[in-house]
Amino acid sequence: MSIAKTIYVAGTFDTKGDELRYVAALIREQSMPAVLVDLSTAKPSADADIDAKRVAGFHPGGIEAVFTGDRGSAVSAMGLAFERFILSRDDVGGIIGLGGSGGTAVVTQAMRALPVGTPRVMVSTVAAGNVSAYVGPNDIAMVNSITDIAGLNRISRTVLANAANSIAGMVRNRRDAEQDDRPALGLTMFGVTTPCVTQVVEQLRDRYECLVFHATGIGGQSMEKLASSGYLAGVLDITTTEVCDLLFDGILPATEERFGFLAQSNLPYVGSCGALDMVNFAGLETVPEKYRHRNLYVHNPQITLMRTTVEENVAMGKWIGERLNRSIGPVRFLLPTGGVSLLDAPGQPFHDPEADEALFTAIENTVQQTDERRVLRVPHAINAPQFSSEILRHFNEISRGSSYEV
Repeated sequence: MSIAKTIYVAGTFDTKGDELRYVAALIREQSMPAVLVDLSTAKPSADADIDAKRVAGFHPGGIEAVFTGDRGSAVSAMGLAFERFILSRDDVGGIIGLGGSGGTAVVTQAMRALPVGTPRVMVSTVAAGNVSAYVGPNDIAMVNSITDIAGLNRISRTVLANAANSIAGMVRNRRDAEQDDRPALGLTMFGVTTPCVTQVVEQLRDRYECLVFHATGIGGQSMEKLASSGYLAGVLDITTTEVCDLLFDGILPATEERFGFLAQSNLPYVGSCGALDMVNFAGLETVPEKYRHRNLYVHNPQITLMRTTVEENVAMGKWIGERLNRSIGPVRFLLPTGGVSLLDAPGQPFHDPEADEALFTAIENTVQQTDERRVLRVPHAINAPQFSSEILRHFNEISRGSSYEV
């Protein structure tokens, strides 16, 4: 199949028309097709290939749902309309957007809906800050506009030219995904579960392409997006530590949608309690006052870890169990009774069998077990070779006979 080459240049023409036209002209100078899309909600312009009213018509509530006269609701509605508009097109080679915080929210909503690998560049006034809400688990390139996007000048022309050349190069030279006869697996890993994941990958790499995701909040989201998008043949969710940070104020949190793909996919899934003994904070001085008395471990100058308590483990066990109950495919969730991380072992700072037992019991008591959905105790630490062997045994068992079996 040939890859689409059309580049959509999107933004609000009522405030950024000159800049959008400048970017489109640079793209067309490289003999690449460019389509200008107006996303204005205040004063829609006719000076675009696709006008704002046409985009707004893609909102489920029609154009009236977009042009409300209230900026907040209008921006939100235009984001949904633009997402649905982009998904209706079959010629999207890439998207480049220009915007402030509002425009960035609108354009990136559509960008996030596109498959991984689609070229996407967002030139934004907020690109130098925390952009996780705009990017999510996607390969969106954020470019800091330096000056406000409020007219062309010597700085903005340079930045916009670089961005235009970038998206043109990405689309022109885009490669099809490399073919591999091995189906792909998603695995989650943290530094304190690396031995376990490494052992598993070594045993599977001849049969599967193993994609390892760092469990830093966005890693879990990325893995789940690929799973729900059909890229993966199975998931070995060994490291579920992002739940700790979500529930207890850490800096690397999951979202409330963690484990959500299990309710929509019958992929073979083996999960575990990797690093549920720790919450991540930045430097020691950043730990919230209410946690200063806790069992803290300085992992490095930038990361401080906090040991989870009995009560916190009960809460996590229930939270995870409730989400496992929504699964529609084969699930095995393994409980490493010898310890859930390298720090949770005899003589190590987070060794706390009582807290671990509270976690395990809460999961067992919450999960509604069936032939397809099972929770199993394994009398070994998570990084022990025996535990890796159990992961492999159960994965082979639940993937046997499925459409993903090799």
